[in-house]
Amino acid sequence: MTSIIDSPVPSPSFADVAPQKPWEVPKRKKMQDWLYLAALAVLAVAITLFSGVAGIDGWAFTFFFVTLLFTIVRFWRTEVKERKDAVMSVLIKSLAVAAFVPWLSIFFSLIQRGYKAIYAGYFTQDMRITAPDDDLNMGGLGHAIVGSLVMVLIATVVTVPLGILSGMYLTEIRGRLSFFIRFIIQSMSGVPSIVAGLFVFATLVTAMGTYSGLAGSAALAVLMLPTVARTAEEVLKLVPDDLRTAGYALGSRQWRTALMIVLPTVRSGLVTAAILGVARVIGETAPLILTSLASTSFSVNVFDGGFASLPTYVFGLLRIGTENALARAWGGSMVLMFIVGLLFFAARVLGNRGPRA
Repeated sequence: MTSIIDSPVPSPSFADVAPQKPWEVPKRKKMQDWLYLAALAVLAVAITLFSGVAGIDGWAFTFFFVTLLFTIVRFWRTEVKERKDAVMSVLIKSLAVAAFVPWLSIFFSLIQRGYKAIYAGYFTQDMRITAPDDDLNMGGLGHAIVGSLVMVLIATVVTVPLGILSGMYLTEIRGRLSFFIRFIIQSMSGVPSIVAGLFVFATLVTAMGTYSGLAGSAALAVLMLPTVARTAEEVLKLVPDDLRTAGYALGSRQWRTALMIVLPTVRSGLVTAAILGVARVIGETAPLILTSLASTSFSVNVFDGGFASLPTYVFGLLRIGTENALARAWGGSMVLMFIVGLLFFAARVLGNRGPRA
């Protein structure tokens, strides 16, 4: 006879145990909420048609107020916390949509109006023998892309080392000039771009006696430096002091610890700082009008004569105002927006990588 003590104890099985997610909204409630929103959208359309409210904007405001009123009535008999949560959820989602829709509208407007100028040679041709009002299958913005890349490259070569050194001085050295350097960087962050262009015009352009790509690069560097320096400082602050202390304990000097330990730890963040600085200045127009002016042909000579760039290309065509010129301007704006988007995407990807990436 088998005793109770000798009987095998069944081991617990976790195969059928599912993790609980009390915060997750049930699928039935999600479907119900979507049906409510669809019905309220149709009701807003009806109100817009019969009340004379104008356009899509009128429908959006009507839909917001109808949804808010419906939410208040729906949760009127519930607890105060639940009612406040529902109302605040509607307000926050509405504000998020209101902030996102204008950007989305700009993006679609650029595509809608700028695609007409795109053709096979748009990125390889220049405007040297093409008038702004010529057919859209002639000319292009290749010269403007090359000019912008050259000026931004020169500004980056000058600015990134200075910005990283400034950040290292503020976080590693912490000398007597830290307050002064931080004050200068913060002050430069608030300088209007046209003031930076006017400063370079009064110094470099006047001294050289001509507009040039070098002057345009100097103006971009003035605007780019604060972004790189402040971002580099914040990135270097993320390095734990234990890493520095460990380097000192092994007999390494401060400069060697900074170069061999601190900088490699946050190199992806420093690359992100450089990319954000480039994205900050690549679309600036006012300082380039005063420094590099414009050109209609390919050129890599940054020391003499006007120099092409995407912002001045768009600005010059907008001033002409004819149909084909405006189409070319929208095309240039679309290309510029695409380049800036790629830069921010690259910064996002690099910023999400590990500290040793």
